[in-house]
Order: sequence, then C-alpha cells, then structure tokens
Amino acid sequence: MTIAGSKNGVISVAAHRGDAKTLLAFDVLDAGARKGLAGFTIRVRPEGLPAYYLLNDLRFKNPEQHARDAAEPEDSTMNAPIRKFRWLHVPGLDHQGLDPKFGRYTYTVTPRYFDDNQRLAAFEPGLSVDVDVEMAPFAGKNLKLGFTRGFVQSQAFARHFGKDALIRPKGDELLFDTSVVAGKSKERGDYTFEDEYRWSGYTARQRIFEILEEVKKDDELTLDVFAYDLTEADVMKALIALAGRVRIILDDADLHHDETNPKPEDRFEAEFKSVAGAGAIKRGNFGRYAHHKVFIVSKAGKPRKVLTGSTNLSVTGMYVNSNHVLVYDDAAVAAVYFEVFNEAWRTDVNSSFKHSKWANGVSSFEGDVPPTAITFAPHTPNVAEKVLQDVISRINAEVTGGDPRASILFAVMELDPNSKTPNPVYEVLNLIHAQKSVFSFGISDNPEGISLYKIGSGEGVLVTGKPGKRNLPPPFQEIRYVSGVGHQVHHKFVVCGFRGANPVVFCGSSNLALGGEESNGDNLLAISDPDVASAFAIEAISLIDHFNFLNGVDKAPGADKGAAENANKREAAVKSEWFLSTSDAWVAKYFDVNDLHCRDRELFAW
Repeated sequence: MTIAGSKNGVISVAAHRGDAKTLLAFDVLDAGARKGLAGFTIRVRPEGLPAYYLLNDLRFKNPEQHARDAAEPEDSTMNAPIRKFRWLHVPGLDHQGLDPKFGRYTYTVTPRYFDDNQRLAAFEPGLSVDVDVEMAPFAGKNLKLGFTRGFVQSQAFARHFGKDALIRPKGDELLFDTSVVAGKSKERGDYTFEDEYRWSGYTARQRIFEILEEVKKDDELTLDVFAYDLTEADVMKALIALAGRVRIILDDADLHHDETNPKPEDRFEAEFKSVAGAGAIKRGNFGRYAHHKVFIVSKAGKPRKVLTGSTNLSVTGMYVNSNHVLVYDDAAVAAVYFEVFNEAWRTDVNSSFKHSKWANGVSSFEGDVPPTAITFAPHTPNVAEKVLQDVISRINAEVTGGDPRASILFAVMELDPNSKTPNPVYEVLNLIHAQKSVFSFGISDNPEGISLYKIGSGEGVLVTGKPGKRNLPPPFQEIRYVSGVGHQVHHKFVVCGFRGANPVVFCGSSNLALGGEESNGDNLLAISDPDVASAFAIEAISLIDHFNFLNGVDKAPGADKGAAENANKREAAVKSEWFLSTSDAWVAKYFDVNDLHCRDRELFAW
C-alpha cells in the first residue's frame, strides 16, 4: 500500500510511500481551523532511534518573539512551521548521516497557530496526528526501483561534503581507488569518494551493485551488459573481475570512441579485453547511440533478472544526474531483454535491429510483475511515431477524462522547442501546464521558459533544472558545479493519473523523441501500477519543488549577489530577507478553487 493516513477533528495526514522517501500531505478538515494557521510542525521517529523535527527552508525574522523550543534550531519545524500542505522527507538530507535507517517511521504532524498578537502560540500536542510508514527502498511484485539523489539538485550535498568537493580524483586514472580520502568537510571530517557515491547514488547505486555482487558470489551466474557511458571505477572493476562470465555491448559513438585520443570507454575496452579476450565485448551504436543501460543475469543460459532504466554506468550518471533504475526479478521479462541483447550481438549492434521482431512489436507482461509493456528501439519511422503517439494518447486521455484528481507529472531530460526533429511528446508536455483540467507538474533541463507556481492561477508548473542556466537563481550557481555534466535532470519519465483508476508510468532509457526512437538502441517501459506511479510521482515532485523554490528565492525581496555566496538555500533565503510572515494569509490559496495550490492539496490529501 502506497498511502497511509490518519486524522483527528482538525487535520488529516496522508503519507505517500516512495522509494526510501515519504511524501506527507495535510488537510484542514474544518473551515474554522484555518483561521490563524501558522503552519505544521513535523516530528520524525525512526523505530529504535531518537526522534527529530524536520527543518524548514524558512524561519521567522524575529524568532525570539514567538513560542519556541530553545533546544531546537530556529529553522526546525518546531520553531518555524512549514507553510505548505505537503512536505517530502528523504532520510539523510539533514539527519542520520550517509546511511539512514530503513524500517518503521512514525510521523507526528501538528498544526500550529498564531495568538491574537500574531505570534506563534505554544505547541499543542492534543492537535497532533500520528502516521506510521515503512521507510525502505521500493520493492513489490518482483520489481525493485532505485533513484539517485541527484548531485546539483541536492543542497544537502554541500552540507555533507562541502561546496568544492571533488566528484572524482584529479587526473585521468581510469580504475581509481574510491576508498581514498576525497576531501574534508565541517560536518563529516575526512570522507572518501565511496562516501560521496553511496550518498549521492542512493538506492539506484544500491540496485546496481546488488546485481554485481550477486553475480560475483555465484559462479553459475552470467551477466550481459548494455552500456552507453561507462566510467564508474567500481563498476568497471567488477566487470573486469567477472571476466569469463560477462558479455558487454558498449557504445562507440564519437562521445565514447576515438582511436587517436582514446576515451574512457576505449581504455576500459582494452583493460577488459586483456582479461576476458576480444570476443567478450562488442562496440556499436545502432545507427546513432547504443543508449541502453541494462544488466541481464542468467543461470545455465536461462535469463532470470534484468536491470534497466535511465542511469548510465558512469560517475555522472550515478552521482550527478537525477536518474532511475528498475530491477525485474522475473524470468519472462529478463528473457526478452536477453533476446534483444543476443540480436544486437549477432548483428554487431547496427541499424538492422529496427527490422527485427523486437523493434516492431510490444512485449507485455502481467501477473507475476506489475502490468508492463516494453518497446525496443531503434524502430522504423512509422513504428517510432506510433510508440510516441501511444504516450501522447494516454496524456490526452488524462486531460480529457474528467477525473477531478487527473494529473500529469514528469521529469524529462530536455524539452527543446528548437529541435530540428519533430518531437510530438515534447510539444505536448511543453504545453500541458496550460491545461487547467489536469494537475500538471513538470521539470526539464530546457523547457520553453519557466512557469512558476502562480498564486491565483490554475495553471500547472514547468521548471528548468539545467545546471549553469543564467535564469537559475542563487544560491544554485554556487552549489558544487561539475562542468560538462550535460544534464542535471537525466530522467525520462511521465506519470499519468497516479491517484486515478488507471495510473501509468512511461520510463526507461528512451528520450521520448523521434530521433532517438528511430536511431538509438533504447527501451521504453509503460508500467500500469499505482505503487510504481506513486514512487515516480514523488520523484518528480522532489525535483520540481526544489527548483521552483530556487526560482522563488531569486524573486524574493532583497535578492542579490550575496545570496549566491551560500551553498545552503536556508542561508540564501535569510540573505534575501525572505522570512515566514506572521499572518495566516498564506492559507487562502490552498482553498481557492481557481488556484493550483487548491488542486495540489486535494490531489495528495488523505
């Protein structure tokens, strides 16, 4: 079950379970209880560990004038209640360090009120509501999910590791030692690259190394690998150590291959061949890119498990970009990927794949796994158009279906309005925020402009997450930036109707563009499952809220270059003189039927 909830006579609390994260949503059940509402205090109690209060991004300008707990910081939600009707909790951002505990979490949510003098009144425990949630990586019905935290996206990275942390050692050593000290921060002291990677790669990294470790421990297992980028040192070492039981198809487009000045992938190929022999690896690109990111595990020649998704096996893909992986522990699903791999291997990874049966059909599964339909590119032009039209048709059905909880949430790598190749899905997503019949929340590296969350408007939200864009506000520019990362938002997923009767997620390695569907080796999954849809919806919300907040900071009164000097958005907000107000005026938009905030509250509430 993805949603737990509880209520009293004043508020209700819903807890939406994601992949090792929880989205909390609140509602005020009586109109009279909205008067004087100052926000919500949130206490978290992991089973077996001390409780703590979540932190707000804002605080009161004069905290000493309000009821406060002196043992808590000024931005604790005990002293600075949050001013939203939902809040995402990801363990390890502010509490519990690099390895947060999984298991039973109890969230205690308490509405807070102003007194007659517009000061925060004393905490009233009798108004609190408790909700219990199982905090863990997503797993259900032979499917596991994993998400990276994202690198630039995480303000907490700067707190854990410092604004100038190295993401990899200086120089160009290929198989570097990740256990060496990478830097020192005020919070952590000395830390290693592995510490950084474990935190930044989060559950996506766990899923990848679980596969590699499983194969390592069982000599009867073999592994087939589709790789696009391949620069993660420990992944490469693991593949080399498994020589004799691994076949690899590795992209050889110009980004990854240069005979004169070998790329990291070329150097890995040489290292791997020296141990496994030339017959264990093939280079190719299907016509443009071998863009899959796939592991296929087999035993005695029979496939049994497959990992896929958007996450490249690289430092950037696993620790900088926002990405996802899916692991199907199912022989039928793995068998299709195995057949696709063998066809690509047989045909030397060229464009003839588009004429194969796998490129011209849909592989469908249900029963032992969540209902899943998979297509494999490259396709002929007609098939490519149909694949994308199926996505568009489902989006349009959500818009026109009349469900009061209709929703479209997405995170896609690049909505480029100036692309020379027609991209019908991008065109629809670029305009979806103007459709007031549906709740829409979207993020891309390159949307056509930025649509902020406007008070009094029913329009949806479309924000940009591209690093280095001049229109990203402080303190974003001063958070640890790695040149050449390409895409902060590397996901390619769309969630339709995650709280409706027919939720579906489109995800995988496909860029949802005609050029890729016609020329790349790619896989696109459509998963019709409410639990999976919730997990992806929560991932979209985490990215959108972050960048929407930063755009708001940029527009705050007094915002200036001084705010950009801070790695912490809470400090930036203070520098920008952006504080919590001392009135309940913030509440009205959440109950204005013409405002998207109202639809937001209704969509996520218990």
